[in-house]
Amino acid sequence: MKKKSFFGFAKPCFEYELLTDLQPKPRKIPPSHSVTLFIELPFERKYTDLLKTGTPVKTGQKIGFGDDGPFAIASVTGEVTGLSSYMGDYGKQYTAVHVAVSSKEDVDDGFAAAAKEPTLQVLIDYLSSAPGMPDLHPFLKEDHSVKTIVIYGGDTDILTYTNQYVLKSRRAELSKGIEILKKVTGVEQVIVAVPGESVQGFDSHLAAETVNVTDQYPAARPLMVLYKTLGEPASEGRSFEEMGYCFIRAEAVATIGSAFLEGRIPVDKVVTLVDKKGNRHLLEARVGTPIADIFAAYKIVLNDQDRIIFGGPMTGSAIYSDLWPVRPDTDAIMVQDRQDIILSSDYPCINCGECIRICPANIPINMLVRFLEARQYEDAAARYDLFSCVECGLCSFVCVSRIPIFQYIRLAKHELGLISAAEETDE
Repeated sequence: MKKKSFFGFAKPCFEYELLTDLQPKPRKIPPSHSVTLFIELPFERKYTDLLKTGTPVKTGQKIGFGDDGPFAIASVTGEVTGLSSYMGDYGKQYTAVHVAVSSKEDVDDGFAAAAKEPTLQVLIDYLSSAPGMPDLHPFLKEDHSVKTIVIYGGDTDILTYTNQYVLKSRRAELSKGIEILKKVTGVEQVIVAVPGESVQGFDSHLAAETVNVTDQYPAARPLMVLYKTLGEPASEGRSFEEMGYCFIRAEAVATIGSAFLEGRIPVDKVVTLVDKKGNRHLLEARVGTPIADIFAAYKIVLNDQDRIIFGGPMTGSAIYSDLWPVRPDTDAIMVQDRQDIILSSDYPCINCGECIRICPANIPINMLVRFLEARQYEDAAARYDLFSCVECGLCSFVCVSRIPIFQYIRLAKHELGLISAAEETDE
Protein backbone atom coordinates (compact mmCIF):
# COMPACT_ATOMS: atom_id res chain seq x y z
CA MET A 1 0.00 0.00 0.00
CA LYS A 2 1.30 3.46 -0.87
CA LYS A 3 0.37 6.66 0.92
CA LYS A 4 1.18 10.13 -0.31
CA SER A 5 0.21 13.62 0.75
CA PHE A 6 -2.55 15.20 -1.33
CA PHE A 7 -0.43 18.31 -1.73
CA GLY A 8 2.68 16.36 -2.68
CA PHE A 9 4.91 17.81 0.05
CA ALA A 10 5.38 14.56 1.96
CA LYS A 11 7.45 11.70 0.65
CA PRO A 12 5.56 8.58 -0.47
CA CYS A 13 5.15 5.96 2.23
CA PHE A 14 4.86 2.23 1.55
CA GLU A 15 3.41 -0.08 4.15
CA TYR A 16 3.65 -3.85 4.41
CA GLU A 17 0.19 -5.37 4.26
CA LEU A 18 -0.12 -7.83 7.12
CA LEU A 19 -1.73 -11.24 6.87
CA THR A 20 -4.81 -12.01 8.89
CA ASP A 21 -5.40 -15.24 10.81
CA LEU A 22 -8.05 -16.12 8.22
CA GLN A 23 -5.52 -16.36 5.42
CA PRO A 24 -6.19 -19.58 3.45
CA LYS A 25 -3.52 -22.23 3.13
CA PRO A 26 -1.16 -21.95 0.16
CA ARG A 27 -2.26 -23.65 -3.03
CA LYS A 28 -0.28 -26.81 -3.62
CA ILE A 29 1.32 -26.94 -7.07
CA PRO A 30 1.54 -30.57 -8.27
CA PRO A 31 5.08 -31.90 -8.87
CA SER A 32 6.35 -31.16 -12.33
CA HIS A 33 7.42 -33.77 -14.89
CA SER A 34 10.96 -32.50 -14.36
CA VAL A 35 12.78 -30.22 -11.94
CA THR A 36 16.01 -28.24 -12.13
CA LEU A 37 18.26 -28.04 -9.08
CA PHE A 38 21.07 -25.50 -8.80
CA ILE A 39 24.48 -26.27 -7.32
CA GLU A 40 26.53 -23.12 -6.70
CA LEU A 41 29.50 -24.16 -8.82
CA PRO A 42 30.48 -23.13 -12.36
CA PHE A 43 29.67 -25.99 -14.72
CA GLU A 44 32.59 -28.19 -15.79
CA ARG A 45 32.55 -31.13 -18.21
CA LYS A 46 34.04 -33.46 -15.61
CA TYR A 47 30.81 -33.20 -13.61
CA THR A 48 29.01 -35.22 -16.27
CA ASP A 49 31.27 -38.16 -15.36
CA LEU A 50 30.62 -37.72 -11.64
CA LEU A 51 26.84 -37.44 -12.05
CA LYS A 52 25.88 -39.42 -15.14
CA THR A 53 22.61 -39.26 -17.05
CA GLY A 54 20.31 -41.95 -15.71
CA THR A 55 21.60 -41.77 -12.13
CA PRO A 56 18.67 -42.40 -9.77
CA VAL A 57 17.97 -39.90 -6.99
CA LYS A 58 15.67 -40.02 -3.99
CA THR A 59 13.66 -37.24 -2.37
CA GLY A 60 15.87 -35.52 0.23
CA GLN A 61 19.11 -36.90 -1.20
CA LYS A 62 22.20 -34.69 -1.33
CA ILE A 63 23.46 -34.07 -4.86
CA GLY A 64 26.94 -32.70 -5.34
CA PHE A 65 30.41 -33.36 -6.76
CA GLY A 66 32.40 -33.85 -3.58
CA ASP A 67 32.04 -34.40 0.12
CA ASP A 68 32.81 -30.82 1.14
CA GLY A 69 31.57 -28.73 -1.79
CA PRO A 70 28.26 -27.04 -2.52
CA PHE A 71 25.27 -29.30 -3.02
CA ALA A 72 21.56 -29.37 -3.77
CA ILE A 73 18.82 -31.39 -2.12
CA ALA A 74 16.72 -33.50 -4.46
CA SER A 75 13.13 -32.35 -4.07
CA VAL A 76 11.76 -35.33 -6.02
CA THR A 77 12.42 -38.99 -6.76
CA GLY A 78 13.57 -39.69 -10.30
CA GLU A 79 16.67 -39.86 -12.44
CA VAL A 80 19.18 -37.36 -13.73
CA THR A 81 18.60 -36.38 -17.35
CA GLY A 82 21.54 -34.04 -17.77
CA LEU A 83 23.66 -31.17 -16.46
CA SER A 84 23.99 -27.66 -17.84
CA SER A 85 25.37 -24.23 -17.02
CA TYR A 86 23.15 -21.44 -15.68
CA MET A 87 24.11 -17.81 -15.19
CA GLY A 88 22.61 -15.69 -12.39
CA ASP A 89 22.93 -12.06 -11.31
CA TYR A 90 26.34 -10.40 -11.38
CA GLY A 91 28.08 -13.31 -13.03
CA LYS A 92 26.95 -15.90 -10.49
CA GLN A 93 27.39 -19.32 -12.09
CA TYR A 94 25.50 -22.50 -11.31
CA THR A 95 25.59 -26.11 -12.40
CA ALA A 96 22.00 -27.09 -13.12
CA VAL A 97 20.99 -30.69 -12.47
CA HIS A 98 17.92 -31.73 -14.46
CA VAL A 99 15.86 -34.54 -12.94
CA ALA A 100 12.94 -36.42 -14.54
CA VAL A 101 10.29 -37.06 -11.87
CA SER A 102 9.19 -40.59 -11.05
CA SER A 103 5.56 -41.40 -10.24
CA LYS A 104 6.65 -43.20 -7.07
CA GLU A 105 8.38 -41.28 -4.30
CA ASP A 106 11.24 -42.80 -2.34
CA VAL A 107 12.69 -40.78 0.56
CA ASP A 108 16.43 -40.86 1.24
CA ASP A 109 17.26 -41.86 4.82
CA GLY A 110 20.61 -40.07 5.09
CA PHE A 111 19.27 -37.14 7.10
CA ALA A 112 17.13 -39.30 9.40
CA ALA A 113 20.21 -41.22 10.46
CA ALA A 114 22.33 -38.09 10.94
CA ALA A 115 19.60 -36.18 12.79
CA LYS A 116 19.49 -38.53 15.77
CA GLU A 117 22.05 -36.25 17.40
CA PRO A 118 21.62 -32.63 16.22
CA THR A 119 24.90 -30.85 15.59
CA LEU A 120 25.87 -27.71 13.74
CA GLN A 121 27.64 -29.78 11.10
CA VAL A 122 24.51 -31.87 10.50
CA LEU A 123 22.48 -28.70 9.87
CA ILE A 124 25.08 -27.35 7.45
CA ASP A 125 25.57 -30.69 5.70
CA TYR A 126 21.87 -31.31 5.09
CA LEU A 127 19.78 -28.15 5.49
CA SER A 128 21.80 -25.26 4.07
CA SER A 129 20.13 -25.83 0.66
CA ALA A 130 16.65 -26.50 2.08
CA PRO A 131 13.74 -23.97 1.87
CA GLY A 132 14.75 -20.67 3.45
CA MET A 133 18.46 -21.54 3.01
CA PRO A 134 19.63 -21.24 6.64
CA ASP A 135 23.21 -19.96 6.55
CA LEU A 136 25.00 -21.19 9.67
CA HIS A 137 28.57 -21.15 8.38
CA PRO A 138 29.59 -18.23 10.65
CA PHE A 139 29.13 -20.51 13.66
CA LEU A 140 31.75 -22.95 12.38
CA LYS A 141 34.47 -20.55 13.48
CA GLU A 142 35.57 -21.32 17.02
CA ASP A 143 36.13 -17.62 17.68
CA HIS A 144 32.88 -16.43 16.07
CA SER A 145 31.47 -13.29 17.65
CA VAL A 146 27.76 -14.01 17.19
CA LYS A 147 25.89 -13.45 20.44
CA THR A 148 22.38 -12.90 19.10
CA ILE A 149 20.34 -14.72 16.47
CA VAL A 150 17.66 -12.52 14.88
CA ILE A 151 14.78 -14.31 13.18
CA TYR A 152 12.95 -11.86 10.96
CA GLY A 153 9.39 -12.93 10.42
CA GLY A 154 8.37 -10.18 8.04
CA ASP A 155 9.01 -10.02 4.32
CA THR A 156 11.73 -7.69 3.15
CA ASP A 157 9.82 -6.46 0.10
CA ILE A 158 6.26 -5.22 -0.32
CA LEU A 159 3.45 -7.37 -1.83
CA THR A 160 5.08 -10.47 -0.29
CA TYR A 161 3.51 -12.74 2.33
CA THR A 162 5.88 -15.73 2.48
CA ASN A 163 7.60 -15.29 5.84
CA GLN A 164 4.51 -13.81 7.43
CA TYR A 165 2.59 -16.96 6.56
CA VAL A 166 5.28 -19.20 8.02
CA LEU A 167 5.41 -17.10 11.19
CA LYS A 168 1.65 -17.38 11.71
CA SER A 169 1.01 -20.96 10.64
CA ARG A 170 4.10 -22.97 11.62
CA ARG A 171 4.52 -22.12 15.28
CA ALA A 172 5.46 -25.67 16.33
CA GLU A 173 8.17 -25.90 13.66
CA LEU A 174 9.51 -22.47 14.60
CA SER A 175 9.65 -23.43 18.27
CA LYS A 176 11.55 -26.64 17.48
CA GLY A 177 13.86 -24.76 15.11
CA ILE A 178 14.73 -22.23 17.82
CA GLU A 179 15.41 -25.06 20.26
CA ILE A 180 17.76 -26.76 17.77
CA LEU A 181 19.54 -23.50 16.92
CA LYS A 182 20.23 -22.75 20.57
CA LYS A 183 21.56 -26.25 21.13
CA VAL A 184 23.93 -26.45 18.15
CA THR A 185 25.23 -22.86 18.17
CA GLY A 186 25.45 -22.25 21.91
CA VAL A 187 23.77 -18.85 21.40
CA GLU A 188 21.15 -18.24 24.05
CA GLN A 189 19.75 -14.90 22.92
CA VAL A 190 17.27 -15.36 20.08
CA ILE A 191 15.10 -12.46 18.96
CA VAL A 192 12.06 -12.83 16.71
CA ALA A 193 11.30 -9.63 14.79
CA VAL A 194 7.54 -9.67 14.27
CA PRO A 195 5.81 -7.34 11.80
CA GLY A 196 3.10 -4.97 12.94
CA GLU A 197 0.69 -5.92 15.71
CA SER A 198 1.36 -9.64 15.22
CA VAL A 199 3.82 -9.42 18.13
CA GLN A 200 0.99 -10.06 20.59
CA GLY A 201 0.84 -13.66 21.76
CA PHE A 202 4.29 -14.75 20.60
CA ASP A 203 6.03 -14.65 23.98
CA SER A 204 4.05 -17.60 25.29
CA HIS A 205 4.75 -19.78 22.26
CA LEU A 206 8.39 -19.34 21.33
CA ALA A 207 11.47 -19.61 23.55
CA ALA A 208 12.73 -16.29 22.27
CA GLU A 209 12.37 -12.58 22.84
CA THR A 210 9.95 -10.91 20.45
CA VAL A 211 10.21 -7.36 19.17
CA ASN A 212 7.82 -5.34 17.05
CA VAL A 213 8.87 -4.09 13.63
CA THR A 214 6.88 -1.22 12.18
CA ASP A 215 4.85 -1.95 9.06
CA GLN A 216 6.44 0.93 7.15
CA TYR A 217 8.71 -0.20 4.30
CA PRO A 218 11.67 -0.94 4.47
CA ALA A 219 11.59 -1.63 8.24
CA ALA A 220 11.87 -5.43 7.77
CA ARG A 221 15.19 -5.32 5.96
CA PRO A 222 18.00 -6.63 8.20
CA LEU A 223 19.98 -3.37 8.39
CA MET A 224 16.80 -1.49 9.33
CA VAL A 225 15.87 -4.09 11.96
CA LEU A 226 19.37 -3.73 13.38
CA TYR A 227 19.19 0.06 13.54
CA LYS A 228 15.55 0.97 14.10
CA THR A 229 14.40 -1.99 16.20
CA LEU A 230 17.53 -3.16 18.01
CA GLY A 231 19.17 0.26 18.27
CA GLU A 232 22.45 -0.93 16.75
CA PRO A 233 23.79 1.42 14.05
CA ALA A 234 25.59 -0.25 11.17
CA SER A 235 29.35 0.17 11.11
CA GLU A 236 31.01 0.55 7.72
CA GLY A 237 33.08 -2.45 6.73
CA ARG A 238 31.75 -4.69 9.50
CA SER A 239 29.54 -7.69 8.80
CA PHE A 240 26.54 -8.71 10.91
CA GLU A 241 28.68 -11.48 12.39
CA GLU A 242 31.40 -9.03 13.43
CA MET A 243 28.73 -6.94 15.13
CA GLY A 244 27.53 -10.00 17.04
CA TYR A 245 24.38 -10.79 15.07
CA CYS A 246 23.18 -13.55 12.75
CA PHE A 247 20.03 -12.89 10.69
CA ILE A 248 17.94 -15.84 9.57
CA ARG A 249 14.51 -16.05 7.91
CA ALA A 250 11.49 -17.42 9.71
CA GLU A 251 11.05 -19.99 6.94
CA ALA A 252 14.63 -21.19 7.42
CA VAL A 253 14.04 -21.73 11.14
CA ALA A 254 10.76 -23.53 10.42
CA THR A 255 12.62 -25.74 7.94
CA ILE A 256 15.10 -26.73 10.65
CA GLY A 257 12.29 -27.47 13.08
CA SER A 258 10.24 -29.42 10.55
CA ALA A 259 13.25 -31.51 9.53
CA PHE A 260 13.88 -32.67 13.09
CA LEU A 261 10.21 -33.14 13.94
CA GLU A 262 9.52 -35.29 10.89
CA GLY A 263 12.94 -36.87 10.32
CA ARG A 264 13.12 -35.74 6.70
CA ILE A 265 14.28 -32.66 4.81
CA PRO A 266 11.44 -30.32 3.71
CA VAL A 267 11.33 -29.88 -0.07
CA ASP A 268 8.29 -27.62 -0.52
CA LYS A 269 8.86 -23.86 -0.86
CA VAL A 270 6.26 -21.25 0.11
CA VAL A 271 6.09 -18.54 -2.57
CA THR A 272 4.04 -15.39 -3.09
CA LEU A 273 2.93 -14.98 -6.70
CA VAL A 274 1.96 -11.51 -7.94
CA ASP A 275 0.10 -11.72 -11.25
CA LYS A 276 -0.22 -9.12 -13.99
CA LYS A 277 -3.20 -7.49 -12.29
CA GLY A 278 -1.36 -7.16 -9.00
CA ASN A 279 -3.33 -9.95 -7.32
CA ARG A 280 -1.33 -11.97 -4.79
CA HIS A 281 -1.47 -15.73 -4.45
CA LEU A 282 0.21 -17.87 -1.81
CA LEU A 283 1.43 -21.24 -3.08
CA GLU A 284 3.68 -24.18 -2.25
CA ALA A 285 5.83 -25.81 -4.90
CA ARG A 286 8.68 -28.30 -4.89
CA VAL A 287 12.10 -26.69 -5.07
CA GLY A 288 13.20 -26.93 -8.70
CA THR A 289 9.71 -26.57 -10.19
CA PRO A 290 9.83 -24.53 -13.43
CA ILE A 291 7.88 -21.31 -12.96
CA ALA A 292 6.12 -22.09 -16.25
CA ASP A 293 4.20 -24.77 -14.33
CA ILE A 294 3.14 -22.19 -11.74
CA PHE A 295 1.99 -19.77 -14.43
CA ALA A 296 0.01 -22.57 -16.08
CA ALA A 297 -1.70 -23.40 -12.77
CA TYR A 298 -2.86 -19.78 -12.46
CA LYS A 299 -3.60 -19.36 -16.19
CA ILE A 300 -1.00 -16.61 -16.58
CA VAL A 301 -0.12 -16.16 -20.24
CA LEU A 302 3.26 -14.65 -21.06
CA ASN A 303 3.53 -12.37 -24.08
CA ASP A 304 6.58 -10.93 -25.79
CA GLN A 305 8.30 -8.26 -23.65
CA ASP A 306 6.44 -9.13 -20.46
CA ARG A 307 8.71 -9.13 -17.42
CA ILE A 308 9.27 -11.92 -14.88
CA ILE A 309 10.76 -10.84 -11.55
CA PHE A 310 12.14 -13.06 -8.82
CA GLY A 311 11.44 -11.12 -5.64
CA GLY A 312 9.19 -8.17 -4.94
CA PRO A 313 8.63 -5.00 -6.97
CA MET A 314 11.21 -2.90 -5.10
CA THR A 315 14.22 -5.21 -4.90
CA GLY A 316 13.52 -8.16 -7.21
CA SER A 317 15.64 -9.23 -10.17
CA ALA A 318 14.35 -9.79 -13.69
CA ILE A 319 14.85 -13.20 -15.30
CA TYR A 320 14.49 -14.08 -18.93
CA SER A 321 12.90 -17.51 -19.11
CA ASP A 322 9.89 -19.22 -17.58
CA LEU A 323 12.03 -22.36 -17.34
CA TRP A 324 13.88 -20.81 -14.41
CA PRO A 325 13.14 -22.97 -11.35
CA VAL A 326 11.87 -22.16 -7.87
CA ARG A 327 14.92 -21.96 -5.62
CA PRO A 328 15.18 -22.53 -1.85
CA ASP A 329 15.35 -18.76 -1.32
CA THR A 330 12.58 -17.76 -3.76
CA ASP A 331 10.08 -15.83 -1.65
CA ALA A 332 8.18 -14.10 -4.44
CA ILE A 333 7.60 -14.24 -8.19
CA MET A 334 6.09 -11.27 -10.00
CA VAL A 335 4.82 -10.91 -13.56
CA GLN A 336 4.44 -7.53 -15.25
CA ASP A 337 2.59 -6.87 -18.48
CA ARG A 338 4.78 -5.08 -20.99
CA GLN A 339 2.38 -2.09 -20.95
CA ASP A 340 2.91 -1.62 -17.20
CA ILE A 341 6.71 -1.68 -17.25
CA ILE A 342 8.43 1.64 -16.50
CA LEU A 343 11.74 1.61 -18.32
CA SER A 344 15.01 2.98 -16.98
CA SER A 345 16.79 5.72 -18.88
CA ASP A 346 20.20 7.29 -19.40
CA TYR A 347 19.01 10.79 -18.52
CA PRO A 348 21.35 12.69 -16.18
CA CYS A 349 20.48 13.44 -12.56
CA ILE A 350 18.60 16.76 -12.28
CA ASN A 351 19.31 17.21 -8.55
CA CYS A 352 15.64 17.22 -7.61
CA GLY A 353 16.51 15.75 -4.21
CA GLU A 354 13.70 13.17 -4.13
CA CYS A 355 16.14 10.29 -3.55
CA ILE A 356 17.73 12.09 -0.60
CA ARG A 357 14.38 12.85 1.02
CA ILE A 358 13.17 9.26 0.80
CA CYS A 359 16.41 7.43 1.71
CA PRO A 360 15.95 5.70 5.11
CA ALA A 361 19.74 5.73 5.65
CA ASN A 362 20.08 9.49 4.88
CA ILE A 363 22.68 8.88 2.17
CA PRO A 364 23.39 11.72 -0.33
CA ILE A 365 22.24 9.57 -3.22
CA ASN A 366 22.52 12.35 -5.81
CA MET A 367 26.27 12.53 -5.23
CA LEU A 368 26.76 8.80 -4.71
CA VAL A 369 25.21 7.88 -8.05
CA ARG A 370 27.61 10.14 -9.96
CA PHE A 371 30.57 8.11 -8.66
CA LEU A 372 28.78 4.83 -9.33
CA GLU A 373 28.01 5.80 -12.93
CA ALA A 374 31.73 6.51 -13.38
CA ARG A 375 32.60 3.16 -11.72
CA GLN A 376 34.55 4.92 -8.99
CA TYR A 377 33.30 2.45 -6.41
CA GLU A 378 36.00 2.89 -3.78
CA ASP A 379 35.53 6.66 -3.77
CA ALA A 380 31.77 6.17 -3.55
CA ALA A 381 32.20 3.98 -0.47
CA ALA A 382 34.71 6.30 1.18
CA ARG A 383 32.98 9.61 0.49
CA TYR A 384 29.25 8.89 0.37
CA ASP A 385 28.58 5.99 2.74
CA LEU A 386 27.79 3.31 0.15
CA PHE A 387 27.74 0.48 2.69
CA SER A 388 25.07 2.16 4.81
CA CYS A 389 22.59 1.56 1.98
CA VAL A 390 19.88 -0.91 3.07
CA GLU A 391 19.09 -1.78 -0.59
CA CYS A 392 15.39 -0.93 -0.41
CA GLY A 393 15.05 0.44 -3.94
CA LEU A 394 13.13 3.57 -2.90
CA CYS A 395 15.66 5.85 -4.61
CA SER A 396 15.03 4.19 -7.97
CA PHE A 397 11.27 4.37 -7.43
CA VAL A 398 11.20 8.15 -6.93
CA CYS A 399 13.96 9.07 -9.42
CA VAL A 400 12.54 11.59 -11.90
CA SER A 401 15.26 10.78 -14.43
CA ARG A 402 14.54 7.02 -14.10
CA ILE A 403 18.18 6.27 -13.26
CA PRO A 404 18.55 2.62 -12.12
CA ILE A 405 20.19 3.71 -8.84
CA PHE A 406 19.39 0.51 -6.97
CA GLN A 407 21.13 -1.60 -9.62
CA TYR A 408 24.17 0.71 -9.60
CA ILE A 409 24.44 0.28 -5.82
CA ARG A 410 24.16 -3.50 -5.94
CA LEU A 411 26.77 -3.65 -8.70
CA ALA A 412 29.13 -1.42 -6.74
CA LYS A 413 28.88 -3.58 -3.63
CA HIS A 414 29.44 -6.69 -5.73
CA GLU A 415 32.54 -5.24 -7.42
CA LEU A 416 33.99 -4.05 -4.12
CA GLY A 417 33.37 -7.51 -2.70
CA LEU A 418 35.40 -9.03 -5.54
CA ILE A 419 38.22 -6.55 -4.94
CA SER A 420 38.25 -7.34 -1.22
CA ALA A 421 38.29 -11.10 -1.88
CA ALA A 422 41.16 -10.73 -4.36
CA GLU A 423 43.18 -8.70 -1.86
CA GLU A 424 42.66 -11.34 0.85
CA THR A 425 43.80 -14.05 -1.58
CA ASP A 426 46.98 -12.11 -2.42
CA GLU A 427 47.81 -11.82 1.26
